Amino acid sequence: MPKRDHDPLEKSLSLDVHSKDDSDNEQDDTQAQIEKTTSRISTKHKHTLTKIITARSNATTIDPGPPPDGGVKAWIQALMGHLVVFNTWGLISSFGVFQTHYTSTLGMNPSAVSWIGSIQMAGHFFLGMLSGRALDAGLFRWVMVPGVVLAALGMFVTSLCGEYWQFLLAQGVLTGVGCGLQFTPAMSLVTTYFHRNRSLAVAIVASGSATGGLVYPTLARQLLPRIGLAWTIRTMAFIMLGVGACYTALLRPRLPPRKSGPLLEVAAFREPAYALYCAGIFFVAWGSYFAFYYIGAYGVEVVHVDYGTSVNVLMIMNGVGLLGRLVPSYFADRCFGAYNVLIPFSIFSGVVLFFWALVRTPGGLYGFAVVYGLASAGYQGLFPSTLSSLTKDMRKVGVRNGMGFAVVGFSNLTGPPIAGAIVQRSGGYLAAQMWGATMILVGSSILVFGRISITGKKWRVKV
Repeated sequence: MPKRDHDPLEKSLSLDVHSKDDSDNEQDDTQAQIEKTTSRISTKHKHTLTKIITARSNATTIDPGPPPDGGVKAWIQALMGHLVVFNTWGLISSFGVFQTHYTSTLGMNPSAVSWIGSIQMAGHFFLGMLSGRALDAGLFRWVMVPGVVLAALGMFVTSLCGEYWQFLLAQGVLTGVGCGLQFTPAMSLVTTYFHRNRSLAVAIVASGSATGGLVYPTLARQLLPRIGLAWTIRTMAFIMLGVGACYTALLRPRLPPRKSGPLLEVAAFREPAYALYCAGIFFVAWGSYFAFYYIGAYGVEVVHVDYGTSVNVLMIMNGVGLLGRLVPSYFADRCFGAYNVLIPFSIFSGVVLFFWALVRTPGGLYGFAVVYGLASAGYQGLFPSTLSSLTKDMRKVGVRNGMGFAVVGFSNLTGPPIAGAIVQRSGGYLAAQMWGATMILVGSSILVFGRISITGKKWRVKV
């Protein structure tokens, strides 16, 4: 049978079918190419974002393993952390200089003036909830650099103030916020570099409050009679900027960013050890900073020393803290454990504060400053490292330390003003001294229960 050609309509349908198949194939190829290109762009953007985060935080995106526990880089971090605390806690612990000057020279109410220092101290600790979480998220520089600028700016603005509310906002709020953005990230960063030597490293950092407590009052004593209050404060602000530029350039986060996670680790307060520790340090801090704020005013009003001597007493109280922080922390690392050393120093500082009421001579004032400075320094140097030891996952150290520091911030916000109100209402210092000492001993008792919650009554265990 002869082969016949296909019908023209059939040919047309056949061409349409093949054309449609080719078009579908071309669309599939195009779609595959688009997906491939999109994937390539997405990967490229992901790598770019990683680089940006790494550059901003200076943290590696790879788990670096266990802490080096020493070495040049680790100890440089501890030294830079020391300078951070010098610029923040050191400045704030020198507020007694301003307390005495504002009350004796500017005629301000003592309790009202103490609110300036209390708000400053509260910002320093309380903002740790935000700045500590920022460290965990890889945003270290995003909080550190603005913190340096705001703290110095607060002091520059303070030099222009003339009314109480202006001092409260500039020196209290603005400087306090700047200090709070710096303190917790720096303190937590240093703890990630150490394990066995953590207490000593943190004590080196915390001793910045002692060196700052020497330098800033010395500046006030030497410069106030010569250039006045405004330029004395501006000189302090310039020093803060210079020192801040140094440590912002050299501090390097070690752990990779932890982008997910809550701002508050509320579950931590369900841990008895953590919850009791926070409650204990609240009461200890509630009563302990009263002496640093009022030692100068007490010397002028009760012991009748001059303003220069009152500044010297505050400098000694801060200065001996350098030894009081380093030595106990060294033995805490080597022999006993931070928690085990913290508790005796806390109890001792409360007992010493009771004896403040007996001081009536310049010699007694100096002696009290030395003994109480050493006792309280042992507590102040160990409480951050003890707090860090309660966190097993170091990726959460920023937020958990921040919550603990926030507790201390709230106690510092209310403690000195309460003591000042007691001084004003009772017409003397005795009732406030008894209140402060009692609060320290109450806090110390809670710390004992917190220690028992970890190992029971096995006192020889290193904790």
